[in-house]
Amino acid sequence: MARRDPSTSPWRANRNGKIAIAVSAGLVVVAAGSWFVTTALPGLMTSNPISGRALYVDPDSTAATMAALQTPESTAAAAFEKLASTPSAIWLVPEEHPTAEISDYLAGVVGAADAGDTLPVFVVYGIPGRDCGNASAGGLSEAEYPDWVGAIATGLGDGESIVILEPDSLALAEECGNTDERVDQLQTAITRLDVSGAQVYLDGGHSNWHPAAEMAPLLKSAGIDRVRGFATNVSNFNTTADERSYANRLSSLTGGAHFVIDTSRNGNGSNGEWCNPSGRAIGDYPNLDDSDSAFDANLWIKTPGESDGPCNGGPEAGEWWDAGALALVAN
Repeated sequence: MARRDPSTSPWRANRNGKIAIAVSAGLVVVAAGSWFVTTALPGLMTSNPISGRALYVDPDSTAATMAALQTPESTAAAAFEKLASTPSAIWLVPEEHPTAEISDYLAGVVGAADAGDTLPVFVVYGIPGRDCGNASAGGLSEAEYPDWVGAIATGLGDGESIVILEPDSLALAEECGNTDERVDQLQTAITRLDVSGAQVYLDGGHSNWHPAAEMAPLLKSAGIDRVRGFATNVSNFNTTADERSYANRLSSLTGGAHFVIDTSRNGNGSNGEWCNPSGRAIGDYPNLDDSDSAFDANLWIKTPGESDGPCNGGPEAGEWWDAGALALVAN
């Protein structure tokens, strides 16, 4: 069974550069450090929180740091700058930002995003028993978790943001043997985040894992009706077409929930492996397409260049991997 492994580090998005790329129904433009998601199609959903927004880019991302360390005009510098100049979600993990510190950190990011009229994207990844003790093991205790999420909500404030909530938490629940606990934890997290201005997407697995008919009841029990929708393909490699088909089915089974798709590393589709598979490529750049009403956007949720774990030549989960980053861009 294919699965995914999100990183254990909250590497962020990007910086500088000017790129213009035509994508399907719209145009993604990078200018002065911001990605603008635009479209000329009629009938654009005004309720889509990502519609027409510039995505926040973080000047302190790992990709940006690594690009700056390379010999100017080298292959590595160009490749890493390409990743650094594309917005990726900011991963929030308690090991990096504990409860006592995360509010101030987020307030800084949200303030910078607001000053630039941009929209930040975050991944909340600190649930108890995270990843069933596998490559991305960690997370908080039952007692600590609600306070940590509450601190995240405080830091986000009433500013606009996108939150991807706890990748793998529902899809792994049966394997972990803690479905009831997972549902309760996610319901608590949703309640804590309700006081912020965040638009929340629960993790909905992916097209090569549980069938939509199995994921839908889990999403419903966790509170999909209380949030914007769900995310698919997080840190995985399935094609965008496969994910759109799966997500549309899942949306229909959850009362029309909206969705976003992680296209950060799915340019060559999946070979069935989830941990640093060879031959993969970066996928579609973050973009909006309103060709069906439930789809909100393609996003880079996993940060390309980070390892999935100590497999296929990669370092520990979440660590930067030069060879992996170079391969993704070259392919």
